[in-house]
Amino acid sequence: MDREYACSKRAEAIENFQFIGTLVSAEPYGNGHINDTFRLVFSQPDMGNHRVILQRLNHEIFTHPEDVMENIQGVTSYLRKQIAANGGDPERETLNVILTKDGKPYYKDSIGCYWRAYFFIENATCYDQVEKPEDFYESAVAFGHFQMLLSGYPAESLHETIIGFHDTAARFLTFKKVVEEDKCGRVSSVQKEIDFVLSHETDTRILGDMLAEKKLPLRVTHNDTKLNNIMIDNVTRKAICVIDLDTVMPGLAVNDFGDSIRFGASTAAEDEMNLEKVSCSMELFETYTKGFIEGCEGKLTKEELKMLPVGAKAMTFECGMRFLTDYLDGDHYFKISRENHNLDRCRTQFKLVEDMEQKWDTMNAIVAKYC
Repeated sequence: MDREYACSKRAEAIENFQFIGTLVSAEPYGNGHINDTFRLVFSQPDMGNHRVILQRLNHEIFTHPEDVMENIQGVTSYLRKQIAANGGDPERETLNVILTKDGKPYYKDSIGCYWRAYFFIENATCYDQVEKPEDFYESAVAFGHFQMLLSGYPAESLHETIIGFHDTAARFLTFKKVVEEDKCGRVSSVQKEIDFVLSHETDTRILGDMLAEKKLPLRVTHNDTKLNNIMIDNVTRKAICVIDLDTVMPGLAVNDFGDSIRFGASTAAEDEMNLEKVSCSMELFETYTKGFIEGCEGKLTKEELKMLPVGAKAMTFECGMRFLTDYLDGDHYFKISRENHNLDRCRTQFKLVEDMEQKWDTMNAIVAKYC
């Protein structure tokens, strides 16, 4: 469905939420690639203006928007109680869903699009890039704190909004199938990368097997633990709120940790073509490890702590394998802006995996230091 056509229903959506005051403006907001986001300004007599966020959910990516919003409403309601009990500010430290006029957390418009709304978190900013190590540390504390606050939440009650999202073993089978089919005739030109994946087959099962054997607990996980999903207070420069909860699902805490390392501790961009620039910074790895463990406040098990480096390697390998799978399949899933874009992305991830393997003892020593 064309985004412009879908967003033509914005006025209809606005009419159906429990917004207070007179609408002053409605402008596109942020740089997200999946949902369409708007910042609305409302005016109230004698109270000035206040802002809210309105989003159209991409129901081509999230095929069951009702499940997404049920997860979000359940988790944020629980977070509000936990934050208040800990003496925090639930109005700023978690997302607050605005209900529709018929009491639902989403509105389905007349052409079948789904909309949701949140109160805008004032005097805080999201950063797309790590400007200084302290920002990465703050994101680590925030995602660790997220784990701590939700450690008592029944993770098994959440919907799996993207089936098999971090089932690395299943993604490996998909990869092998795509290689066998070779629909685009690209296999012969990337045999080195294919061999790299095949040589790591045993790594694809480690975490899944540990979960199945109950050596690792099922937890509420965010599944998109990048810096730009943290709100940082403009005055204190402290992280105050985890946002973008669309992929909140049952999962493994070590995977949330690992995805942050994959993206944030790399010394180069995700699509860097010069692999000499790509490595896993042990300084940034230590910065994030320290913050994440502090934020968790003792809620991770000894086995989870021990497996944090495995989570970093597993998420990096899985992401590289997904990029390579998409390249071999014709670049259908990840957006590309140049020829071989997904291949370049895959190679950066595999270079990071190799670098982690060379620094494995150091990574484990860092984790042990903060345990």
